[in-house]
Amino acid sequence: MSFQPVKFYQTGTFTVGNRLLPPEERSVQASSKRFNSINSGHRACQGCGEALGARYAIDAAMEATDGQLIAANATGCLEVFSTPYPETSWQIPWIHSLFGNTAAVATGIAAALKVKGKAQIRVVAQGGDGGTTDIGFGCLSGMFERNDDVLYICYDNGGYMNTGVQRSSATPAAARTSTTPAVGAEPGNVFDQGKFLPAIALAHDIPYVATATVADLRDLEAKVRRAMEIRGARYIHILVPCPLGWGTASHDTIRMARLAKETGIFPVFEAEHGEIKSVLAIRRPLPVEEYLKPQKRYAHLFGKQPRVDVIAHLQAQADRNIRRYGLQARKESH
Repeated sequence: MSFQPVKFYQTGTFTVGNRLLPPEERSVQASSKRFNSINSGHRACQGCGEALGARYAIDAAMEATDGQLIAANATGCLEVFSTPYPETSWQIPWIHSLFGNTAAVATGIAAALKVKGKAQIRVVAQGGDGGTTDIGFGCLSGMFERNDDVLYICYDNGGYMNTGVQRSSATPAAARTSTTPAVGAEPGNVFDQGKFLPAIALAHDIPYVATATVADLRDLEAKVRRAMEIRGARYIHILVPCPLGWGTASHDTIRMARLAKETGIFPVFEAEHGEIKSVLAIRRPLPVEEYLKPQKRYAHLFGKQPRVDVIAHLQAQADRNIRRYGLQARKESH
């Protein structure tokens, strides 16, 4: 009796035309041995970038550690939609921390494993931008300063989306939220406030810092795998568009993440011990309008009297990112 091996792939996702992608180009979700760390049945919104980012990031970490992983999770969207009591979508050892102490809880888990002689079991901490850049900032900085053996992953959707789309310190300038309404002379979130936490992580000189988006999942997975090869404090900041908070179509999540990178609004890079080692270069930078216009949180910039001054200021920020992180692809000489 003849035997034909089964090929594991999903048409339109892991193939180009009718050609099956070679194994090195596939994601962990294309493998029959995938862990499904966060399984189906959760209650994320349609098109949720955070659910996608967490699925790929944690499965990549599980693959890198052969399933020897424990996750601590801050209060926030990811915790709420994945664990509606008494149910859970998590298929790994998982603990829910308070909003602001995820890094401390993960540090305690790592210390306990070390004392028990189980250092082969790795620890990941997860939080949104609210629980990371705001409420949990002190605990996270302490984790960096002590160089605790934890990988912290921030899923940045630019606001407190779960509680009503309020502003966080990661909310971009001019964006409308329920606490930064589009009114007055400077509508939306004010300029020159908040923080870009990957830069703060770089300043701590920790072993590994990276940024990623859900538009390039292989890049995201590669950075998680690299982080799991290193001991000490590591930080990955993932841009995860939120259709609800951003006012975008649910099918545009990947598109918005890609535009954030291609305009320079969100720099994608990898660093070790405070020095940038590589970037995802931009071949032809796009104008920020292409990123802003599909989002209702920026609709006030494109009314009857477009705010060309605000758009120009946002363009200047994107251009500065391109210069600061060396994102412009170099033209090849012939």
